[in-house]
Amino acid sequence: MTSALTMGLAGVGRIGTSHAETLKHLPGVDTVIVADADAERAFAVAGKLGVQAVSDIDALLAAPLDGLVIATATDSHPELITRAVDAGIPVFCEKPVAADIEGTLDVIIRLENSTVPVQIGFQRRFDAGYRAARAAITSGSLGWLHTLRATTLDPSPPPAEYIPRSGGLFRDCGVHDFDIIRWVTGREVVEVYATGANRGEEFFSAAGDVDTAAVLLRLDDDTLATVSLSRYNGAGYDVRLEALGSRGNAIVGLDDRSPLTSVEPDYVPSPYPAYPGFMERFRRAYTDELAAFLSVVSGELANPCTPADALEAFYIAEACELSRHENRPVALTEIRR
Repeated sequence: MTSALTMGLAGVGRIGTSHAETLKHLPGVDTVIVADADAERAFAVAGKLGVQAVSDIDALLAAPLDGLVIATATDSHPELITRAVDAGIPVFCEKPVAADIEGTLDVIIRLENSTVPVQIGFQRRFDAGYRAARAAITSGSLGWLHTLRATTLDPSPPPAEYIPRSGGLFRDCGVHDFDIIRWVTGREVVEVYATGANRGEEFFSAAGDVDTAAVLLRLDDDTLATVSLSRYNGAGYDVRLEALGSRGNAIVGLDDRSPLTSVEPDYVPSPYPAYPGFMERFRRAYTDELAAFLSVVSGELANPCTPADALEAFYIAEACELSRHENRPVALTEIRR
């Protein structure tokens, strides 16, 4: 890998600050420069981490960057992606590419004739468990798949003000499951049925969202997949995937920190606490994801997650939203543009 890379980072919220700290310690990175809409916050984070800061995003894009990590608000993603690509700067952008399908397609069209890579942040593709499940499926050791069961259960909801701009439970949360189901199986989703409910805070229903959902997906080889989503899993952060085949199974996320309680009389509870959230559960995956981006920047690795991949997951989320509202199965052909 090329050494002495200068990496820019836009947005120093929780995930952006974590990315800046990760970049600082990755081999090959010489300089990290951060910027934020709140310049004071950018300089405060930079001082804490021992990295550089500039006054605004314009100054960041004017710096001699080898790569840019985007961790800003969703509505800023399309402009930042295209500005960086137009300047010849490789991009890593947290999902989503844009707030809706039309915006995502606009970005993809803008990138059609560019050779500058844009990697989208679906960190589960870099988690050791999901990678092992993908290898088991690909090898044929599980036989043919009949069922996949995925869960993303948050221990507590995000702040009320986040929900109206989150895109909803399917686009904000379930999209990770939709992406990883495609990735581990190598198959496409052809039909969805989704339903949801609200039994928690009123601000979910006020925003037209749900706090709990169940999804049934049919893949293009007739494998069935279920996805369970909730903002209220008080036992802890529970993200798992069960791949069940005719000859065996592979389960991701089943370890001593899984927030599962058996009521069998001889069960011995784990002494370890459940993961409190996604940052702790996927810390290693986030590091490996950015290390992969450095390899993309250096031309040593093909882009492992393109905007087109993000679009496919977004299509599934959009189909789920339509299914929930109309209380019917929705074919992906109804959603694709």
